[in-house]
Amino acid sequence: MFIDSARFNVSSGKGGQGCASFRREKFVVKGGPDGGDGGKGGDVYFLVDSNTDTLSNYKGRKVFKADNGKQGMASRMTGKSADHLVLIVPPGTQVIDDDSGEILFDLVTEGEKVRILEGGKGGLGNVHFKNSRNQRPTYFQPGLPGLSQNIRLELKLIADVGLVGYPNVGKSTLISTTSNANPEIANYEFTTLTPKLGVVEVGDYNSFVMADIPGIIDGAADGRGLGLEFLKHIERTKTLLFMVDVANYRTMIDQYNVLKEEVAKFSTELSGRNYAIALSKIDGYYGEDLEADIKQFISDIGLECTTSNEFGFDKDYPYYVQDLTYSRFDNSKPFFVLPISSVTRKNTKSITFALYNLLEQNK
Repeated sequence: MFIDSARFNVSSGKGGQGCASFRREKFVVKGGPDGGDGGKGGDVYFLVDSNTDTLSNYKGRKVFKADNGKQGMASRMTGKSADHLVLIVPPGTQVIDDDSGEILFDLVTEGEKVRILEGGKGGLGNVHFKNSRNQRPTYFQPGLPGLSQNIRLELKLIADVGLVGYPNVGKSTLISTTSNANPEIANYEFTTLTPKLGVVEVGDYNSFVMADIPGIIDGAADGRGLGLEFLKHIERTKTLLFMVDVANYRTMIDQYNVLKEEVAKFSTELSGRNYAIALSKIDGYYGEDLEADIKQFISDIGLECTTSNEFGFDKDYPYYVQDLTYSRFDNSKPFFVLPISSVTRKNTKSITFALYNLLEQNK
């Protein structure tokens, strides 16, 4: 089960109390105090583990508490310190103070381990309180209490390319065709209910991670549909691929404008990322002239069709690729506009090379 948020209370362990003890040994007269200190309470840590990709371990759990330290013992023996509580989270997890909303940690690196709460210190035994005027102290310290905090975890998937589009525009089909992901695919809207990640192989030695999120609809940034809940999963993506369905009852330019608007409403930073456009389902086009419609769309967004073909695009259809020969990359324009068909595999191999090239521009 994919869970991308969780709320719970977390507490560190209480320190063990000190010991009030006196030495009792044969041939030793009035041995004096020898009570040991209490053990330290357990700390609370978060550990990033890439072998997990969900917060399902925290579903239904309201409290996580580290163990308390053990009491000190006679013969100046310190009580055992408690084991630390280590909470495993996937990369991309934000640890947030649920009371104030402050982001405490943004955990993105495999193996990263951070301490959020320190356990209470153990109390001192009576051996520490003897002096010339009080040679038989019976006083010892209780351990210090642990700390407690209300925590909210938010998982934002880490990917190189994020697919953005209306429901049922072919995002899941594309990611299943180009990567190792196996999302559910069906001919109805909102087939994808949870985000999916796939590794796309580019040649023998290169690869990148692609993320498929549930479809976005008009008003998604205001809470309509599933878009708002999962738009956060493309916040960490380096590049956006807008999927525009040529066989949809909505025009291509209308789909594109709504997607751009909803992303900009959700995050102005995200709307400034490098992006490209894929015109999907060209095999299902039912209009009169696909080539003319594609040319019109490219013109509507202020671009012109190009003839360069460095990525091996299918020449049967017009397309646009940003010319980098004499200029730097301009992220205010799409890197490419490419017609594709995931069913017939038309341009699907070429788009992976083009996306990899776009990621290289980010570097």
